[in-house]
This record gives sequence, C-alpha cells and structure tokens, in this order.
Amino acid sequence: MQIIDAHQHFWIFDAEQDSWINLDMEKIRRDFLPDELSAILKEKQINGCVAVQSRQNEEDNFFLLECAQKNAFVKGIVGWIDLCSDRVEADLKKYSRYPLIKGFRHVLEAEKDLAFMLKSSFLKGISLLHAYGFTYDILIRPEHLEYALQLVEQFPEQRFVIDHMAKPAIKNNEITQWQHDIKLLAGHNNVYCKISGLVTEADWHSWTIQDLEPYLGIVFAAFGPNRVMYGSDWPVCNLAGGYNLFFETMNTYTANFSTADQELFWAGNATTFYKLNEDN
Repeated sequence: MQIIDAHQHFWIFDAEQDSWINLDMEKIRRDFLPDELSAILKEKQINGCVAVQSRQNEEDNFFLLECAQKNAFVKGIVGWIDLCSDRVEADLKKYSRYPLIKGFRHVLEAEKDLAFMLKSSFLKGISLLHAYGFTYDILIRPEHLEYALQLVEQFPEQRFVIDHMAKPAIKNNEITQWQHDIKLLAGHNNVYCKISGLVTEADWHSWTIQDLEPYLGIVFAAFGPNRVMYGSDWPVCNLAGGYNLFFETMNTYTANFSTADQELFWAGNATTFYKLNEDN
C-alpha cells in the first residue's frame, strides 16, 4: 500500500526566524533536513511526503524547492506568499512555473486578529488560487473555526485542507464547541482535513490513543473516507513521542478500516488533493 506523509517540515534552525520554537521545545531547536527524514520514511516504507512552509518568507519556498529537487521522495511543497499583497497575482504566475509547489499557507493561528482571514485583501488573494491550480492549507485553532467557515463558504471551487484538525485542545479534554464547528466545515465538499499534529495538542509526555480517539472519530465521521489524510507533522511530533509513535498509533486506529478506505487515508486523498501524480 502506498503511503504519503502529507505534512512535514524542513528547516535550518535560526532562533530569530524560528522564534515560535521556544525553550520548552529543545528537542526541535536544531536543523531538520531531508537526509534525516529519508531514513525514517525508508524504515516505515513510506513512499513520499509533502513539505510545508514553516517561515513566512519566499526564501523558504526556494529552500524547500531545493530540498525537493534533490530528494525525489518530496512529492510536493506547500509554500508561502503574501496573499494580501498587490503583487499576489504576479507571484502566483511566478510560482506556477514550479510544478512542485502545490499550494500555499499562512500562519493564521499567529495573527492577533482572529478574523484576519476575512480581510478583503486576503480574500482577494484566496480568490486567485483556483485559477492557478493551487491549494490552500488552513492553519488555525478552534477559536478560528467560525471564521474559517465564512472563508470556505465564499470559495466553493477552491481546494482547502484543515491542518492538524484545527488543533483541538486534547490536553484539556475540550471537544464540544470544536466538534460543532468542525462538522460545519466538513459540510463543504471542497474542504479536506489532515490527521496530523494531534500529539502536540495532547499531553506531550503521557498521551495515549484513548486521548485521541474521540477527536479522530468525529473527524473521520464528518469528513468521510475521501477527505482525510495522514500527516506526521515531523519534526514537531518529536516533542510528543516522535514519528514512530504517532505513525503506529494511526496504523492501530485504521487497522479495521476497509482496504479501500486505508488506501485513501494513507495516500489516495493526499495524492488527489495536491495532484501529486502530475509531472514535477
């Protein structure tokens, strides 16, 4: 069975540029590059991955492109552009010349304005993505979900994916409002969801599959087998047990799925969403 890791990162650590990696995250305050991930993917018999931006500058796009061009297991890139810029269409034309770049992401969860994604300039940028074939990764927390719903309602043709299931507060057992809101988002067929990043929303040192199961059950039921995809969130997952632990947890969780549904979750949906089979 094919496996695609639909969400991981590379970086050369810089304390200033990577200020979100605070002192409590000592395990990831270093470089993480393709050679290290390649060994993990080979061990797990994973066929490829999607590299996602971690810095909000275009230099990071070209760093990820270089990583992908030198490592065939990197099947696609989610980069960053300033969607609010007057130059956004010129930027999209520029990046359309790089088939490895499949879409874009902005770190919406870091914006002080919860409704940042509804700014007219941001909406204009989103409105242009579909014409150039680009996806959009929505990186948010539960308090942003009501605004994300308003965003996706305006663009029914745009392919969106919710990163990390919108980061439910697993450690605090908060589920009710998140469940209500994520179900509303799932009602839009152009919205997918990444089963990723959960372990860092749980207790880093003592989470179990039982902590994740209620949240996983809601998402798999709401989005259905055709709109969920596996992502490791490596190397951030190293904060809460590492690649192997979450990978094996999801193997256990999906063990009783039909073969067809397993194939969709582990590779098919990511391949369809990001168009990973198109020539790079």
